[in-house]
Amino acid sequence: MAGLISPKPLSYLQHNLYNPYQRSAVIGYSDAQSNAGGLHTPEQSLASFADGSPAAALAVQEEQKIYTLVVDLLDPASREGALLELSKKREQFDELALVLWHSFGIMPALLQEIVSVYPLLSPPNLTAHVSNRVCNALALLQCVASHTDTRQLFLNAHIPLFLYPFLNTTFKTRPFEYLRLTSLGVIGALVKQNDNNTVIHFLLSTEIIPLCLRIMETGSELSKTVAIFIVQKILLDETGLTYICHTYERFYAVGTVLSNMVNQLVETQAVRLLKHVVRCYLRLSDNLRAREALRACLPEPLRDQTFAGLLKNDMVTKRCLTTLLNNLND
Repeated sequence: MAGLISPKPLSYLQHNLYNPYQRSAVIGYSDAQSNAGGLHTPEQSLASFADGSPAAALAVQEEQKIYTLVVDLLDPASREGALLELSKKREQFDELALVLWHSFGIMPALLQEIVSVYPLLSPPNLTAHVSNRVCNALALLQCVASHTDTRQLFLNAHIPLFLYPFLNTTFKTRPFEYLRLTSLGVIGALVKQNDNNTVIHFLLSTEIIPLCLRIMETGSELSKTVAIFIVQKILLDETGLTYICHTYERFYAVGTVLSNMVNQLVETQAVRLLKHVVRCYLRLSDNLRAREALRACLPEPLRDQTFAGLLKNDMVTKRCLTTLLNNLND
């Protein structure tokens, strides 16, 4: 996969798409000069929403718990419990990403959790307990990566690069697999957004494609599914498709892994993976040079009726496969 090695990460600070010093009207955002600047403390902000009903009071209490847990992240003694509780509650509080990013010391604390695990990767000494703890930190990073107002800041800081050592592991024990899967989830959250051209540009400046390709070959079914989803989203972007098809080495690396996955799918019959494989091949066929190559190297199981039974009730994937074959026959 040497042909896939990318240039060093680009600096996105020059784009100035977001001013990190501009205060957002975040409920509960604490500021040392709140009285002078007109900002409210968490208690004042939350109280303004309380209408005296039990539901409103409960909401205030829940948000107060969130802020307390965020503060607990700063204390190494209380951090593990706070990580666990916040990872459970991240879906309940829409502005958690903003609070995490703009609160003093929180992002460094999360990165400290990640970096502290590096020495346990090789030789492999990662325990289930340590893996669970760092995965809770990764879950909060995924929250930041998913939010519209923090995603660009997340990229500007090159935080995804901190996850690549986890993706680069090959040990198949559950703690390592869980760590890889959760790290893939953070990258998946970045590419899942519709306005992800900047994300794709950033990822192409890193080693994400070779890392995903290796996981697509050696990971568990779930890890393979997330990894190929990331590759598929990169391919769907015009820049990503051009990048992968620009040289023979890049196309060969991706095509070889996809072909190996097809051969494995003949035995495993994993329909989720098959859907992504077909979509990746279909997108590759949109490039004229890749289409010529696919006419000669598309795996035979995709040409015959090998997967007809597996796709019997999946009309969308069947149409994608038919379109792919038609593209190659034109």
